[in-house]
Amino acid sequence: MHFDLNDLRLFVAVAELGSLTRAAERQHLSLAAASARIKGLEQQSGLALLAREARGVRLLPPGEAFVHHARLMLQQSGRLHAELAEYGGGLRGHLRVFANTTAVSDFLPELLPHFMARHPRINIDLQEKPNAQIPLGVQGGRADIGIVAGRIDTLGLESIHFRTDRLVLVTSRRHRFARRRQIAFADTLDEDAVGMQEGSTLQAFLEQITASLGRSQKLRIQLGSFDAMCRMIGAGVGIGVVPESVARRNESGMQLALIELTDPWRVRERYLLVRDRAALPSYARALVAAICEGMPPTPA
Repeated sequence: MHFDLNDLRLFVAVAELGSLTRAAERQHLSLAAASARIKGLEQQSGLALLAREARGVRLLPPGEAFVHHARLMLQQSGRLHAELAEYGGGLRGHLRVFANTTAVSDFLPELLPHFMARHPRINIDLQEKPNAQIPLGVQGGRADIGIVAGRIDTLGLESIHFRTDRLVLVTSRRHRFARRRQIAFADTLDEDAVGMQEGSTLQAFLEQITASLGRSQKLRIQLGSFDAMCRMIGAGVGIGVVPESVARRNESGMQLALIELTDPWRVRERYLLVRDRAALPSYARALVAAICEGMPPTPA
């Protein structure tokens, strides 16, 4: 099937307005021309997409599917035009990075400004994704680089280990757990908890752990960053599980206590995923090197 973008815009307008006449006016077409274009789409698909009614038109189920994909194709076309315009203005590279919550909220905000200052003609599209979706994005070409943590199916992609981090329990220094050196995650579930927002990688992981225990966390508040979590924990709102690197950074300023978790899953290996490192553009290889070299050593 071959689609003209103007035909897709027309069909989206018909779906939004519920009227072929008004859609034709929006697209600056005659009613006859608009009707012919819609019939052409139906002939290509071999299906009726619209139901013609006395007061306008109504999408049939194939039409609902068609308009969904038409919108996606138009959005992608818009991005393509915008990106090509950037290249015409002197841009030399565009990197797409899918990363988990820890990467997006912890170390990338510190690392990327330095990288982009050294590479002023490179743009980066950074998107936070659940761990399981990141390899799919890299494999499917929607991302050039993926950043994941923990055990995950890498789908045969090239996997580059760049750091070992640990999850720790964080409490305020006034909390009854504060003097403990170690604790099992299951023993924390009766306490009020501070968590990451719904859909974040770490929160989804902890939900899997609690479900396997037949329990759930007593979440009082969910936030969009680990630093915000630490502020709430330091203020005594609840306890929380965060990467040790984040906890160490906030430990003194927010009066936090760090307790080692005894669960084996506390150790989180971090990996970069690429289809083929050698085939990456030089600026993409430079970002891989910056991530691998820019990470501080794991705390003892």
